[in-house]
Amino acid sequence: MSVSMKDLDPAFRGVGQKDGLEIWRIENFKPVSMPTSSYGKFYMGDSYIILKTTALKNGSFRHDLHYWLGKDTSQDEAGTAAILTVELDASLGGRAVQYREVQGNETEKLLTYFRPCIMPQPGGVASGFNHVEVNEQEHVTRLYVCRGKYVVHVKEVPFARSSLNHDDIFILDTNSKIFQFNGSNSCIQERAKALEVVQYIKDTFHEGKCEVAAVEDGKLMADAEAGEFWALFGGFAPLPRKTASEETGEDTEAAVKLLCFNQGNLEPIGFESLMHELLETNKCYLLDCGAEMYVWMGRSTSLQQRKGASEAAEKLLVDDSRTKSHVMKVIEGYETIMFKSKFNEWPATPELKLSSEDGRGKVAALLKSQGLDVKGLMKSAPVKEEPEPYIDCTGHLQVWRVNGNKKTLLSSTEQSKIYTGDCYIFQYTYTGDDKEECLIGTWFGKKSIEEERASAISLASKMVQAAKFQATMARLYEGKEPIQFFVTFQSLQVFKGGLSSGYKNFIAESGLNDDSYSEAGLALFRVQGSGSENMQAIQVDAVASSLNSSYCYILHDGNSVFTWIGNNTTSLDHDLVERQLDAIKSDLPSRSQKEGRETDKFWELLGGKSKYSNKKIEREQESDPHLFSCILPKEQVKEIHHFNQDDLMAEDVFVLDCHSYIFVWVGQEVDAKVKTQAMDIGEKFLVRDFLMENLSRETTIFTVSEGSEPQFFTRFFTSWDPAKSMMHGSSYQRRLAVLKGGAAPLHDKPKRRTLAVSGRTLGQDKSQRSRSMSTSPECHRLRGRSPAFAALTSSFEKPSTRNLSTPPPAVKKLFPKSAGPDTTKQSAISDLTSSLEGPLKSTIPKSVKEAEKAIQEEDGTGGDDEAEDDEGRTVYPYERLVTTSEDPAPDIDLTKREIYLSTADFREKFGMTRAAFYKLPKWKQNKLKTALQLF
Repeated sequence: MSVSMKDLDPAFRGVGQKDGLEIWRIENFKPVSMPTSSYGKFYMGDSYIILKTTALKNGSFRHDLHYWLGKDTSQDEAGTAAILTVELDASLGGRAVQYREVQGNETEKLLTYFRPCIMPQPGGVASGFNHVEVNEQEHVTRLYVCRGKYVVHVKEVPFARSSLNHDDIFILDTNSKIFQFNGSNSCIQERAKALEVVQYIKDTFHEGKCEVAAVEDGKLMADAEAGEFWALFGGFAPLPRKTASEETGEDTEAAVKLLCFNQGNLEPIGFESLMHELLETNKCYLLDCGAEMYVWMGRSTSLQQRKGASEAAEKLLVDDSRTKSHVMKVIEGYETIMFKSKFNEWPATPELKLSSEDGRGKVAALLKSQGLDVKGLMKSAPVKEEPEPYIDCTGHLQVWRVNGNKKTLLSSTEQSKIYTGDCYIFQYTYTGDDKEECLIGTWFGKKSIEEERASAISLASKMVQAAKFQATMARLYEGKEPIQFFVTFQSLQVFKGGLSSGYKNFIAESGLNDDSYSEAGLALFRVQGSGSENMQAIQVDAVASSLNSSYCYILHDGNSVFTWIGNNTTSLDHDLVERQLDAIKSDLPSRSQKEGRETDKFWELLGGKSKYSNKKIEREQESDPHLFSCILPKEQVKEIHHFNQDDLMAEDVFVLDCHSYIFVWVGQEVDAKVKTQAMDIGEKFLVRDFLMENLSRETTIFTVSEGSEPQFFTRFFTSWDPAKSMMHGSSYQRRLAVLKGGAAPLHDKPKRRTLAVSGRTLGQDKSQRSRSMSTSPECHRLRGRSPAFAALTSSFEKPSTRNLSTPPPAVKKLFPKSAGPDTTKQSAISDLTSSLEGPLKSTIPKSVKEAEKAIQEEDGTGGDDEAEDDEGRTVYPYERLVTTSEDPAPDIDLTKREIYLSTADFREKFGMTRAAFYKLPKWKQNKLKTALQLF
């Protein structure tokens, strides 16, 4: 497709070169760039073009083009917007997806750009309307209907009782108060999303100064706020049902039609089965699916053909009076997943890359010839680097080998040696965001048997349940491990064969040779990694073809040891092979072999020379994340575009797909049975492969519970507030509490601590942070916690068996100021750890006071001796304040039980004054309170 730059409107030159939004309004049939301060402000009489540029991980840009048509815009303006969108796409290289947006029926993708909603204002350029800024005009009472669980479609309806119904959410905006009316048949998620609109209206139209009230359908006049609401409608009366057209919508059941755009006409294409082969690269087609219409444009079509197809689609919608159909325009090679899913089969195609003579390269050359700045137009691919683990690598690791339906704990010296025929369970506890985190995972060797894999999942699931679902669970396959697994083990050796009973029985019954590793036998290891905290030795077939110039190797038999240094290796690789040599064969001296200068003995052990590779083995790369809401039990998913933390609803299950691994996030309010099925949900997601990205069944799956999100999950969200995931109650209750409170729910927001990652720690003594293995075989690496933390952990007692997935009935505040869920989580992890490890060493202090003393010594703080007075303070005995009390104190703040202790009791129980206690960090306060059953 040729692009004439002289015909390109100057307003479009040089656009789409950076991540973000760019918006134009059609004025006198020309695009006029809008200032960023006007983004999100739409007028009913205008047409707009919106360009969303997204920078992808592979170094390229993705473009989404939308043209938005106000309900009062002229047909000529609408047609101009459609044609200019095609031209803008051509200037961007012809790869953008184009969307036709009609006021009141916008796509969810467009609405995510302007969260929480779009609320068009009357007027427009063509009408000569003098736009009056919000807050400068006299307030008019308005009634809006809100629909949508994930994004909100807001529509103004007549201010009358007849506009209300039982199925939707309504917002009544009066001069002094905003009411949200929740229809009895509306869902929790819709109610929560509508509250975002209430907040928007309050901030935009009332400068944040007005009251907010929630009215439940059916409360009638018994509630004061409900009575005030119904009085505005002249009193209560029964509400009507939705009309059939409102319930079913338009154009939802139309038969799929395929039409070819040929010389200005649309010709129907007959087919028995909709196949990809029906589309020819030199033509444009319309795929009419009723509620959705796709315009497909072949790569070989001209700009005029594409404009004609776009005009034909517009005319078809107008002639058929289809006001709610969405129109998407896609280019061959860059089709959307939804478009591909309409076909019975869609062949896998390699990613199209534009040459310097095509697409953006051609446009860049033309722009440069006109003296325009084209910097950034052709963005180069980023250099591949070792991914960040986003996990503290100084934690405590335990590993079990699965034997049949049981597990065997491995010693600290053996837990880094795993076999490809076995299955393993590991538990790793570490310090996260000022709280204890726990990762429980399974690792399946390539030759492990199915029965032991199932046993591993079952046993690990029971461990997660014992931790009250507050541990992250991982399912890993050999060869597909994420970086978090490697830094958890730090130094790892993977041997051939297996030691488990299941593997031994399998090879015996199958008549196979047992090739399990033997120190006295012949073995070849490939050494890989990025540093002392991430290094592995993988046993491979002892033949020359297993060598690779980009790696170092260890070769040994009973009497000799060789190290082989590939020509493409670095000094870091040489250091790693020496470290792994200490772990595998430290009792014999080694002989170094440089590639190309090997001895005859070396080749003799490998059975002679042969060809081998020189390219580094590439692992699955993390891709741009996609968030999906799982609709249970229908086993359907819905993608959430441009997601943020607020999209995670406490009542739902979500899947975050990053290609090389996926996360299954489970909200606190999800049914307990569904929580146990989180791993199954992840496996079904991999099978369905909704993004058509050829996901492997062995892709890593993490399951994450709300309130226990690790940093390697939260990093995919633009901003993450731990406070939000620690609130109790439904998503609606939480947001209503924050909205009415008018302030952020947590003042002391936990800060992430600096991770101790090789090559990334600054200003730290690495010897104090690292768990790495020394090069000396006599020096054993140390794992564990600080003495103070160990002392405190030993004094923990299980405070309660209450299921944390439901809010405690007696709690008055939806959001405790102290981080309550964290302490319960730490207690659960401590219970689990103690049950697995057995009794701790007797040298650990047993009393809470000793723990507190250790903490004070570690932090350099002590108790204050200032006098305290109980006069005017509400005081209860300690026995009535504990969480297990049979006669609990009435009317107290359950998140601050310690404030009701007398001064004497406080000193006796905590071993310090109140002033000294409140100087401690929140997490230390909560640990002490949990130990005393005061939380």
